Amino acid sequence: MKAKNAVIPRYALGDFTPIHRLKTAVSSFGCNDLDKSRWVEGFELYSSVGLLGSVGPLRSVFYRISITLQGSLDMWIGLEHYRHGPLTISFTVPDQIFCKNNISVDAFGYYMLFAPDFLEELMPSVKMAEEFPFLDGLPVFQLSAGELQRIVDLVVKMDQELKGDHSGRRKALQMYLYLILLEAKRSYERQELHRAGGTSAGHAIVSRFLRLVAKHYLAKRQVAEYAELLSVSPNHLNKVVKEATGRTASDAIRAMLVQEARSLLRYTDNSVSEIGYRLDFSDPASFNRFFKGATGETPLYYRNRVAHKE
Repeated sequence: MKAKNAVIPRYALGDFTPIHRLKTAVSSFGCNDLDKSRWVEGFELYSSVGLLGSVGPLRSVFYRISITLQGSLDMWIGLEHYRHGPLTISFTVPDQIFCKNNISVDAFGYYMLFAPDFLEELMPSVKMAEEFPFLDGLPVFQLSAGELQRIVDLVVKMDQELKGDHSGRRKALQMYLYLILLEAKRSYERQELHRAGGTSAGHAIVSRFLRLVAKHYLAKRQVAEYAELLSVSPNHLNKVVKEATGRTASDAIRAMLVQEARSLLRYTDNSVSEIGYRLDFSDPASFNRFFKGATGETPLYYRNRVAHKE
């Protein structure tokens, strides 16, 4: 099966606000009610007050940092699921498929969005993932209470910079952001999280497979294609994926296709039939059967349900 130009919507900072914020939310923190003339290009800061109950699946062209102080939520990055609780920090990078939902009523935290070039002045010729290993490693982890407080203190200073009239606001925000990333890096190193998830060959294959699927699923739909990329046999790949996740490698590929369908249903005006054809289903009935079998809902029911929540 080959996708026909089916691409999850990809958002830039300038058009992302209505995708993650309630239209009527009242919050004085960060950029929420800040006059656009006072925003600093390439950077946005918010508290979770006013965050939509679910966001995604979608792609963005910017980095995202989320910090949870209380409550809980579910987060997916590609096919990998993470549970946010108090003291959790998470990171997503440009072009990752991202989804957040099941946000508890008592959840509270902060998040910031920044463009890939926002720190270039401070880090010329330095690749972000080389400087901060969690961007290409474990993207969600727990902080100590002290680490969290130091980061929150920096977030509060960011808010003050956005609201103030001092010179050098952009440079100050860049420096505070760098210090937040540095604090996270020190926590990551303290906990030796580069070893997280085990070091067995099987686990490494599964982790690489899930990331490859999240990146290539539109062009590569066959298990054999991923087995070739991983230099293993299709049978071995299916075996280790089944042992680690409880589902087959083919199930994982289909799960990414479901994410694509959900995003197109939620964030585009394309008809259900058009989406089915874009995803290379032979007819609308086949797409309906696929989607309902995977989610328990018809595509139209899903579209109406998420639209009603917004």
